[in-house]
Amino acid sequence: MIMKSESIGAAAKKYMMIIILVGVVIFFSILTKGKILYAQNINNLISQNGYVFVLAAGMLLCILTGGNIDLAVGSVVCFTGAIGGVMMSKGSSAGIAVLVMLLVGLAIGCFQGFWIAFISVPPFIATLAGMYAFRGLSNVVLQGFAVGINNQTFLNLFGGGADCYVPDFLSTGGKLNMFCLLVGLVLALIFALSTTLGWKSRQKKGLAGASTAEKLTLVILVALMVWITYELASYKGIPTVLIWIALVLFVYNYITQNTAIGRYFYAVGGNEKATRLSGVNTKMVYFVAYANMGFLAGLAGILTVARASSAQPTYGQGYEMDAIASCFIGGASAYGGVGKISGVIIGAVLMGVINQGMSIVGWSANYQKAVKGVVLLLAVLIDVVSKKEKA
Repeated sequence: MIMKSESIGAAAKKYMMIIILVGVVIFFSILTKGKILYAQNINNLISQNGYVFVLAAGMLLCILTGGNIDLAVGSVVCFTGAIGGVMMSKGSSAGIAVLVMLLVGLAIGCFQGFWIAFISVPPFIATLAGMYAFRGLSNVVLQGFAVGINNQTFLNLFGGGADCYVPDFLSTGGKLNMFCLLVGLVLALIFALSTTLGWKSRQKKGLAGASTAEKLTLVILVALMVWITYELASYKGIPTVLIWIALVLFVYNYITQNTAIGRYFYAVGGNEKATRLSGVNTKMVYFVAYANMGFLAGLAGILTVARASSAQPTYGQGYEMDAIASCFIGGASAYGGVGKISGVIIGAVLMGVINQGMSIVGWSANYQKAVKGVVLLLAVLIDVVSKKEKA
């Protein structure tokens, strides 16, 4: 009985944020009389929080290196979006504008990464300077005014406007988007099979097989994927922003779990000195983390201005906090070396549900910030307490 209770306790700690997420969804479902679960609101949750998923994936790499963060990403989102918006307003093609926004974001990331990695400027100070500098430059580029974006190709491709959905190539004239339904079911099946094969591969290596908690989690996640697919199919189908979110999360999950550079991020955060003595260029690991963060800030800038069909000097405010909070809420350690993309997804969804639920209820933005602050504090507290228990 003691072993059983301990295993239940361990499982509860491991899946604490999933339990909290489910509880928050149920709470707001009751509070909004089920409105938060409407197909349109689920679609809005994905579209409105696209930047959170993208930025949080990059922020995770920075945090893994030792609990470091990038405070400049919100300003970089605004700056890159401003550059792209002005270019398209003056007749530039969408392709060139997108390329420039990504390259500018990458250049900024390299610039900040240089000071952090090779000059040893603390990340907090280097990125705080960037936060102020690029916010100011955004106003310079836009001259203090909003710039509208009318390039329909850009808007449709990156999630702005009423037509930013993947067409139903299997249309049968019914209410459901059959292409969306097919894609969602196939992805759910692939996810279930790949996870199961991973468990079997683990057993062949002599490691422990899947626990009851892991099997239950898989069932819940697959059921959730199928349900979200149905909801999206009953609305307008797959929003284009979801494609970019899925692509980023898939790529960065692969990088962190299956590549050498991914293992280096964890190693530097776990013990930088030992990692350096083992022959790893730790300075380059820091540089790559922040260069990558700049690149993803450029992509988030694209998604932000496409969503709003405009570029404004105020865009990106607080984005860095949403990204940081998503990582810590999702299980990333404040000390570095611990964290997964799957946790980032949970954290970003939880942030989105809180924003969406409180907006539907009609609570002010001030209450939203207060609640998110409390959730973040609790997530970090769980991490700190678990570290003390292991010590």
